[in-house]
Amino acid sequence: MAVNSIKPIRVWLTPPGPNPWKPVFLLEELGLKYQIQSFRFDDVKKEPYISINPNGRVPAIEDPNTRITLWESGAIYQYLIEQYDTSNRLSYDTLSEKHKCNQWLHFQMSGQGPYYGQCGWFQHLHSEKIPSAIERYKSEIRRVLSVIEGVLADKPATAQWLVGDKMTFADMAFVPWNCRLSEVLMQPWDEIWDGIPHVRAWHERMAVLPSWKRSMEKRDQLMDEQGLQWNGFPKGIVSFQEYEKVIAHNAELGD
Repeated sequence: MAVNSIKPIRVWLTPPGPNPWKPVFLLEELGLKYQIQSFRFDDVKKEPYISINPNGRVPAIEDPNTRITLWESGAIYQYLIEQYDTSNRLSYDTLSEKHKCNQWLHFQMSGQGPYYGQCGWFQHLHSEKIPSAIERYKSEIRRVLSVIEGVLADKPATAQWLVGDKMTFADMAFVPWNCRLSEVLMQPWDEIWDGIPHVRAWHERMAVLPSWKRSMEKRDQLMDEQGLQWNGFPKGIVSFQEYEKVIAHNAELGD
């Protein structure tokens, strides 16, 4: 299927979180047409979105070219690559490399995303500070980063990617959460990368890509349109508990 003949893929998202920007980044890098269906976090468990994703989490996509609706960012990645990266620009068709890309994608979904998310929750959103929980998830973040550091450090200088000698979707999947490291760990950007220089260089090679910059420009625009702060709270809201009360109040007014 020629790129010019592909109908735009609809991406359902709420703009604050990292996961919605995984498919946008990939769509931008693949040069595919897409439309963003942006909505408020308050509505993730309401119609029409709950019919798109009964789990009530973002992102989800609807592809009119195949009539497929998918949720879970990892499943979306595998689908977009299989369906549209026919030239293997961001993937491989060789047995070992193909499955190693999927291996790293699963590591991102089972390791990076959950641990970063839990650390962010206990740092910023939980109703009370629990130092042991914060330290646990900070340690897990360090462990995840050290795994990647060890792999990249063993690679030749000309092939500093997770699989093979080029950037793949497996590398790209880590970018949205790694861009949040300073907020998640509550540390200066330069301090975060102490002892993991290969991870920093790997991440920053992708963070300067035009496709990622365009993705973040769209995020900034959508955040501004919804009147949101950097952490996803509406302006004037200082805690997740306060935000929950606002959501409940708005739901009562809607009824």
